[in-house]
Amino acid sequence: MHRRQLIALTCATLCTAWALPASAQAFPNKPIKLVIAFPAGGPTDITMRALAEGASKVLGQPVIVDNKPGAGGSLPAQALQSAPADGYTLAQIPQSIFRLPYTTKMTWDPVKDISYVINVTGYAFGVVVPTASPFKSWADFVAYAKANPGKLSYGSTGNLTSPHLTMEHVAQKADIKLLHVPYKGSADLMQALLGGHLMAASDSTGFAPQVEAGKLRVLNTWGDKRLAKFSDAPTLKELGYDIVQNSPFGIGAPKNTPEAVVKRLHDAFKTAMEQPAYVDALHRYDMVPIYMSSAQYRQFAQDTFAREKTLIEQLGLSKPQ
Repeated sequence: MHRRQLIALTCATLCTAWALPASAQAFPNKPIKLVIAFPAGGPTDITMRALAEGASKVLGQPVIVDNKPGAGGSLPAQALQSAPADGYTLAQIPQSIFRLPYTTKMTWDPVKDISYVINVTGYAFGVVVPTASPFKSWADFVAYAKANPGKLSYGSTGNLTSPHLTMEHVAQKADIKLLHVPYKGSADLMQALLGGHLMAASDSTGFAPQVEAGKLRVLNTWGDKRLAKFSDAPTLKELGYDIVQNSPFGIGAPKNTPEAVVKRLHDAFKTAMEQPAYVDALHRYDMVPIYMSSAQYRQFAQDTFAREKTLIEQLGLSKPQ
């Protein structure tokens, strides 16, 4: 090969390499940030850290958890809107973000403006009261609320979260009025309940350690079946409410993240979901793996967005037009 031809071929090869999209180059080559919607110390934080550690081993780079609680769980998804679409900023996508466009003014679309990577789990929810509470059962709770409209205080992990809206849905069906007090996460909520600042709490099973320690009592749970750990507590369905809530959540990336990068992330987190450390972390809070592929998760987002509109309208929480 002539020297001139060799130089031309070398230049063409280099130009082609420089022109390759990021998805075709080595990914990842630096740490990845995973923003989650709840504070440190709660069930979401603990389980997602276990998942991140497992994914780090597959990806060969650290996956660093960044806690951004508040604003109804929307801050991680909001962070994706200004992040580069390169896969190095990821976010937990709680179900609450699919409600926000119906209740608040937003400049982005939770379905169209997120690249859905993988769904990983959901929550086990319930209502708890202090052990010293006069509410020995859900019937006691409802009777007091009926006799004292708007005076029975309960806390949740934030406005428009699943614990808040499901509790309001139940209250509507039970024909009772409650006093809602929002907190940033399970850790803060449990402190307030144990400190005597609330009469009850609706939460994921971040309350499990306090129940097992004899400090709290479970009045009901929200799954399709009773939880093995709290088998004495009836489900909402058993109490006559046709409601099941497990609020699946997963991981999203910025809109237009290259498909190859999304697949690499999906595969890494899918492998991490199968690791004993993650499964054990979920078991601690009666949570289970709920896997959805990228395509399945995107469809779930579309379906949930439509379904949440009906619930928001039913509860009278739609934003003024």
